[in-house]
Amino acid sequence: MRRKPIELAAVATAAVPGLTPTAVSSAPDDAADFDSALLLDSEGKRWRVRSPRHAEASARLETEFLVLRAFAPGIRAELPFLMPTVAGSVRLGALSTFVYSHLAGTTRSVEELTAGPDQLAREIGVALAAIHDLPHALVSNADLPSYTPNEFRQRRLNELDQAATTGKIPPSLLRRWEHALEDVSLWRFNPCVVHGDLHEDNLLVDGHRVTAVTGWTDLRIGDPADDFAWLVASNEQDFVDTVLSSYTESRRDAPDKHLLRRAALSAEFALAQYLVKGIAAGDDAMISEAEGMLETLASDIAEHGGQAISVEPLPSASAPGGAASGGAVPAGTASAGQEADDGGAGHSAAAPASAQGYPAADPGIAGVTPLVVQPVTVVPIPAPVLPAVQVTPIPADEPAPEDGHAGADSPSDVPSADDTSTAAITIIDVKS
Repeated sequence: MRRKPIELAAVATAAVPGLTPTAVSSAPDDAADFDSALLLDSEGKRWRVRSPRHAEASARLETEFLVLRAFAPGIRAELPFLMPTVAGSVRLGALSTFVYSHLAGTTRSVEELTAGPDQLAREIGVALAAIHDLPHALVSNADLPSYTPNEFRQRRLNELDQAATTGKIPPSLLRRWEHALEDVSLWRFNPCVVHGDLHEDNLLVDGHRVTAVTGWTDLRIGDPADDFAWLVASNEQDFVDTVLSSYTESRRDAPDKHLLRRAALSAEFALAQYLVKGIAAGDDAMISEAEGMLETLASDIAEHGGQAISVEPLPSASAPGGAASGGAVPAGTASAGQEADDGGAGHSAAAPASAQGYPAADPGIAGVTPLVVQPVTVVPIPAPVLPAVQVTPIPADEPAPEDGHAGADSPSDVPSADDTSTAAITIIDVKS
């Protein structure tokens, strides 16, 4: 059952003693997992409320709280962006709702980001580099997941087996993904701290600057390529190249040359993960949508060849001992105009807003010169369509601020978050 913004405002007053909301509006979020709202209080300060819709989403918010608490003020001060601060939480039954101090900036669609100036793309590259250069101890001390390259590869193979049992994945895609996962040269990279759920809804932008990064529910030590999957899925090569160039210049460690190949694989495989998630949830609409996108992806790869997701070409049906390719051009090929050693940068086939990932590894090896193929048509998972923001005044003992901020949601009206510390929170049990 969904919670309306005005209901979330009431919950927030229990989570943060003394909070007196005067206006509330809906907020962008993962609609399948969370209900969210933006609040304006009697002092003109803004807050964000995130309420999980099921137990798994609640566990993710609990993990995020541990992550944010691990980011000491000294670590936050070195980042080129702001991070959320948990102000309080309240438990409703088995689920925990969290209230955060609101951060400056607004979210933008992928189309808006890719159409933006090079300066914004470079800012995204700098933000990615800062995340991936975070100390490993930040993750290990918080008892969060850490994967080696082999552990990650095996995990993906297990997920592939699970997806295959659904009987709804086109055979050509199963062969393509299995071949990439068995191409061991692809999985030689250095593990690093990974955001794990990076996409456009978790980036706050003000003008040409990335002001904040949110959604820290899947932090781990793993494959940096996972944080690039949404970029590769944008199908905007110039944008991806600019981000990667800035990222490479900013990182302390040199990225491996196969990073974008693995990112493209992650973007494609996210469709299978989306299908499995829909089946687990018993969501027929989600299942049908995933099946349609998988069929479109398979068709596009068969016609155009698809993005390079492996180093060694996929054996064709005519090759001795080779598996049938289902009409697809070898998976190890690259997009038109792509350099042989650029790490597989090209047009991605498809991916939802968030692509799950895990581990990491050691340095890459010499690449294989790819063939030139036509780019594939991308069919991304549509982001949840949010209704136009409707500000609902909340009756209060004191009138709303006279400066006209009540319910405003423009970047200029959002105050900066000066408090970079993570305050201790009090869990309040609210009886049904």
